[in-house]
Amino acid sequence: MKVRVLFFASLREQVGSAGEDIELPAEVTTVAGLRAHLMARGGDWGPALADERRLRAAVNQDMAAPGAALRGGDEVAFFPPVTGG
Repeated sequence: MKVRVLFFASLREQVGSAGEDIELPAEVTTVAGLRAHLMARGGDWGPALADERRLRAAVNQDMAAPGAALRGGDEVAFFPPVTGG
């Protein structure tokens, strides 16, 4: 299954990419699985995505829990918590 993954704010800077299309292995079916798959790349990916409590995700522009299922063609965005003032 292929998904579009986007990275925002400090995550974009840490991983050096605003986004990419990724062909996922069959066992990656959730947001948490995608996160783990990206972390397994090594380098800056691990530290950037490691703290699940400080990482938010959206699937097709709707906030998503780690267990949210993914389907081919989904857009998944990862971003740090947003604060306002």
